[in-house]
Amino acid sequence: MGYKTFELWSSRKMVFSVNRCCRFYSSGSWNRIDFKKLRPMILKRIENRAKDYPVKAMVPVAQEVIKARTTLYQGVSTLIQRFPISACKHCSEVYVGESGHLIRTCGGFRRRPKVHIHEWINGGLKDILVPVEAFHLRNMFQKVIEHNQRFDYDRIPAVVELCWQAGAFGSDEIQCFDSCKVDGIADPAVGSDSLSAYDISLIAVETLKAWESLRSGVEKLLLVYPTKVCEHCSEVHVGPSGHRARLCGVFKYESWRGKHFWRKAKVDDLVRPKIVWYRRPQDPPLLNNEGRDYYGHAPAVVDLCTKAGAIAPAKYHCMMKLEGLTAPT
Repeated sequence: MGYKTFELWSSRKMVFSVNRCCRFYSSGSWNRIDFKKLRPMILKRIENRAKDYPVKAMVPVAQEVIKARTTLYQGVSTLIQRFPISACKHCSEVYVGESGHLIRTCGGFRRRPKVHIHEWINGGLKDILVPVEAFHLRNMFQKVIEHNQRFDYDRIPAVVELCWQAGAFGSDEIQCFDSCKVDGIADPAVGSDSLSAYDISLIAVETLKAWESLRSGVEKLLLVYPTKVCEHCSEVHVGPSGHRARLCGVFKYESWRGKHFWRKAKVDDLVRPKIVWYRRPQDPPLLNNEGRDYYGHAPAVVDLCTKAGAIAPAKYHCMMKLEGLTAPT
């Protein structure tokens, strides 16, 4: 077989293999499809899909997530009474400490270059645990929420909505578990003044366990229950498709008329780890801007719990730069 004959034979064999794997449609084939007749069939499949939810195997996982979330909020609200939180007045920067730091990473409200010094004020629970809310659906596979229906649905924490769809609540229990009660679980059961250092360390250990349990449980639920997040404004919607409330881009994305651009949500979208500067024992008491390349970072919950006596998990050691050198004086 000559070279040209072999080349022709190989090209025909490749075309034959492509034709076996792919289907080619004429341009007029789509004109013969009546989508109005397909709509009832699609809606029927959606209704039948709802019968498979909630998944019974995921109900214990959702219940554990709710318990971990309650423990986390109570633990953090107790620890912040003993270890003060500083929040910037002009940006979203947070620091676990009373005096803050001198690192120039403030850009203000208008997203200016981050070269300004922070103006610190007293922070609170929402600075450590960032609230993420979503629309509370009447049922999982209901019709898409339109823009004029946005006030007809309650807004509850996205994790609570995810656990409700996973079967963690009864039919009437979620009606009492509204956003007001969710904020109410943040009240500490015991004041920190009456607790010893050993009790504070135990609370820190349980709080850190609840943080890890919450994130791992949400990660398992996201593998089963569809959740969407907007790429531009971080709006979260728990359901098979995002809503149509035009709430995106009030300032920057006005040309899109406020429509969200949905993508699949991850754990960090529902349980946002507030990353803060982490002060190590070898660092100076007040972090300065000259040593910013040497300092480490950590989620705010992890930083708070380690200051209270807990041991950080090994997966955070690289981020925290525990064994790293401090900035030269």
